[in-house]
Amino acid sequence: MSQNPAPRDFDSLRTAILEKRSSLPKRLMQAASYALERPDDIAFGTTASIAQAAQVQPSTLVRFAQHFGFEGFSGLQQLFRDRLKGRNGSYEERLRQLEEGGTADTEGISILNGFLAAAHNSLDNLADAVDADRLERAISLLSRANTIYLIARRRSFPIVAYMSYAFGKLKVPCQLVSTAVGNDEDLLSFATPADAAFTVSFAPYAPESIAQANALRAAGVPVVALTDSALSPMVDSAEVWFELVEADHAGFRSLSASFAFAMALTVGVAERRRQD
Repeated sequence: MSQNPAPRDFDSLRTAILEKRSSLPKRLMQAASYALERPDDIAFGTTASIAQAAQVQPSTLVRFAQHFGFEGFSGLQQLFRDRLKGRNGSYEERLRQLEEGGTADTEGISILNGFLAAAHNSLDNLADAVDADRLERAISLLSRANTIYLIARRRSFPIVAYMSYAFGKLKVPCQLVSTAVGNDEDLLSFATPADAAFTVSFAPYAPESIAQANALRAAGVPVVALTDSALSPMVDSAEVWFELVEADHAGFRSLSASFAFAMALTVGVAERRRQD
């Protein structure tokens, strides 16, 4: 058990995890990553369900809690529950209200309401997650770039695809890298420190995106990243990064907040370039 006092709130725990990320044993790091990526699940789940979702043993969760000064997992879980007290209704509460209100009179409407609840929850999280100063840094960095390289794969790809479309309409030079043509490395070979990159990757993180972001950073190209955890491998390559956890419905995660953030960043960059 840790000799240090247990963190008093979620932000303190997050800071403690980040400070110890290089020294945490593999399984404890796995539990820590899940805790930061899915804090609502930690608050509402049982030890068994959380362990199964995080792909660790229940005893690992106990060791994880004790490593950070808690007597057991229940003490750690209470910290995650306290985090939710100031919110305007969690995802689970909203779904319960929809069910009790009788609005789900058909299966299709029930599914739609579930995704609407998840989208609302994601947008609420976004309002709390984005630091104003960090957003200004990202806008300034990208607005100075000769060309903005847009990198994403899998579920994240629609975000940069729409940014590419919007940047084109706004007359901001950009290059969508992750295309079906397969010439990603050729496109990235043109990037210089006078350019910049915006990359998006959520768990499970796309190895190609990680490698490309690392290569750009090594070449002196500044990188802005959008990801879902402070322990994401995207963080290491980013000069500025943002952590955004989307809510899900029936295992399908929303992209509502990610699109809202991406469009705010896109328009912010275009406006800054216009002013300059």
